[in-house]
Amino acid sequence: MPKSWFICLPLAANRVNNFNRNQMKSFFIGNLEIKLPIIQGGMGVGVSLSGLATAVANEGGVGVISTAGLGLIYHKSPGDYVAKCIYGLKEEIRKAREKTKGVIGANIMVALTNYADMVRTSIAEKVDIIFSGAGLPFDLPSFLTKDSTTKLVPIVSSARAAKIMCDKWKTNYNYLPDAIVVEGPKAGGHLGFKREQIDDENYSLEMLVPEVVKVANSYREEKIIPVIAAGGISTGSDILRFFKMGVAGVQIGTMFVTTAECDASEDFKKVFVNAGQQDLKIIQSPVGMPGRAIDSEFVRSIEQGNEHPTKCIFHCLKTCDYTKTPYCIVKCLYQASKGNMKKGYAFTGVNVHLTRKITTVKEVIARLSEEFVMAENAEKS
Repeated sequence: MPKSWFICLPLAANRVNNFNRNQMKSFFIGNLEIKLPIIQGGMGVGVSLSGLATAVANEGGVGVISTAGLGLIYHKSPGDYVAKCIYGLKEEIRKAREKTKGVIGANIMVALTNYADMVRTSIAEKVDIIFSGAGLPFDLPSFLTKDSTTKLVPIVSSARAAKIMCDKWKTNYNYLPDAIVVEGPKAGGHLGFKREQIDDENYSLEMLVPEVVKVANSYREEKIIPVIAAGGISTGSDILRFFKMGVAGVQIGTMFVTTAECDASEDFKKVFVNAGQQDLKIIQSPVGMPGRAIDSEFVRSIEQGNEHPTKCIFHCLKTCDYTKTPYCIVKCLYQASKGNMKKGYAFTGVNVHLTRKITTVKEVIARLSEEFVMAENAEKS
């Protein structure tokens, strides 16, 4: 393996130990103090599980387990696909709890047919936070029980959606979100935008954030709702820019893929290291949303009309009809995480070109922190 794949771990450790991360202020989601205001994005299938989540949580951020496709990952466990998903989620939460005392979240897509099972399991296992997007989680508070400690955080792509979520939850459940993630069109994976909106500056994260912050602040007398910016955030200067717009934290996914702790295969990580911006494509997912992915042999096969699933044994997505869709996305993402790009593709954020080597979670956070301070100092000078 080429030397470029490795970093000098002692030097990386020294950078982290010698650097004061307190420059980025902590914030609270409910009664949970997030000491490092970085939330690791939930990436499925099999990209962010307990390995990556615990590494981020141990640094003071929020580590997030993706619940998508766990039945494939735990295919040897007993029961049908739904039972395997439940078993897999319990196992990933258990593994995380054994490795960290930090904050652990679960990312649960509304589009999942087993959405309710994943929510109930997460709450029963006392996961700290549920992040829910790929649709609006209107009924999420209904799953809370009297002894629930789990915080609820919807993922939205507009101020209108944030307002609707807050009002629906307040009217139906007398509950307001514990935080709101606003995800812009530079994110990886499924995007909550029409195709023509993705490159329209009017829908940029920089335009969305102030509007969502205004919505959150309108409930300040009832509850403090921190806003978390997401989508294409890759540098410390990015973090500072959005902090100055009023967010309490940021969500980062792509930059954590090329870490030793990421749960995907080394071959999957190499795809990110080798990808440039010219390799990015906006594809139409069977979920019904556009998505940003890295070009691959499988993507080209889809475009040529060569992929046709003959049956569906998972029924994992509410919006997917296997008789009409060109491929099975859960199998596609699972194969990709194993490094098989002939049968899958990798979702990514717009700044994949910045992932130039395999590193560690500590190293990524140290870089972001140093860049944050440099940007802050540059503004002061």
